[in-house]
Amino acid sequence: MARQEYLDKMQVRQNYRNLWHTDLTSTIQHDPPYCCFAFWCGPCASYMLRKRALYNDMSRYTCCAGYMPCSGRCGESKCPEFCLFTEVFLCFGNSVASTRFLLQDEFNIQTTKCDNCIIGFMFCLQQIACIFSIVAMIVGSDEIQEASQLLNCLADMVYCTVCACMQTQHKIEMDKRDGKFGPQPMAVPPLQQMSRIDQPIPPAAGYAQPAYGQAYPPHTAPGYPAPGYPPAGYPPPAQYPPAAYPPSSYPPAQYPPAAYPPSGYPPK
Repeated sequence: MARQEYLDKMQVRQNYRNLWHTDLTSTIQHDPPYCCFAFWCGPCASYMLRKRALYNDMSRYTCCAGYMPCSGRCGESKCPEFCLFTEVFLCFGNSVASTRFLLQDEFNIQTTKCDNCIIGFMFCLQQIACIFSIVAMIVGSDEIQEASQLLNCLADMVYCTVCACMQTQHKIEMDKRDGKFGPQPMAVPPLQQMSRIDQPIPPAAGYAQPAYGQAYPPHTAPGYPAPGYPPAGYPPPAQYPPAAYPPSSYPPAQYPPAAYPPSGYPPK
């Protein structure tokens, strides 16, 4: 049951939308000094990164970040610093993976196909080296024994390199979280809730809607009406119709003309 729960969590991480600030193949370009530090002193880097991922609040610490069956059963609440020290030295691989899962679940970061290929190649190489060692032990062949030793050295080198890149990736992501790359872009505003028919009508703002046939109340807002409005002499006094209307020469004296309408018009 617990195994299925872990598989479900891994599947959920594949559906996350965000990406790491840098992928595994570019970490050494972004921060070469820290990548070298994580390569030569991986447990120390894992200790500091886990503590930083917990915002330096060790009261929140749980063994393997709560992703392993032993989490919460190792007395972490009594001495979290010592438990973390033991975790990073005795279970180094789990400590790196747990910090990675912790950051992914906090920031909804998905594991890209490229990262999956690199991590999968690391695990496959370790399994092949282990198989060669078992075969060399059973057969007793010197050639197979030498091949198994070469594979073990190669697997260890790849393991240390990938873990160093992963820890550098975690450090860069937390640098981004803590604003060391400058201000972060504005967050996407939350979705507005659509109105429904069954929701009550909100109270009206301002004047209430007047009843039919009633006039709106006068404006009482500050600054209304504007000074100097309406202008002086407006509206003009009513002088309709004008005093000289209609004009004395209307209609004209010779209107209509004497020969209008012509004789015989309209025709019958």
